[in-house]
Amino acid sequence: MKYRFIMCILLITCNCILLSSVYAASSTPSLVTKINSAFNKIQGYLEKISTPIAGVCITSGILIRKLSFGDERKLIMGKQIIINSVVGYAAIRLLDVIIKFIETVAK
Repeated sequence: MKYRFIMCILLITCNCILLSSVYAASSTPSLVTKINSAFNKIQGYLEKISTPIAGVCITSGILIRKLSFGDERKLIMGKQIIINSVVGYAAIRLLDVIIKFIETVAK
């Protein structure tokens, strides 16, 4: 527990120093622009593949529940698969809102 706290403090300090030097280096920080473009690309890829993956996961959860033949463990597993896929899909769809919120808080 003590080591985790120390590591968190070190990471926060290093990030603050890195970001302050990047912002102070030039009027248009290229590193920040590159990071933003990388995040936008990742977000685009996630949004493109999230719908088919969520569809497959929900379908497999439904099939596991239907083909469980009364096995309680498989019923619970199918339900968990459906819930987790819906939550994951919602999180990916809300990624744009979360990123905009973080950008406004960071400014």
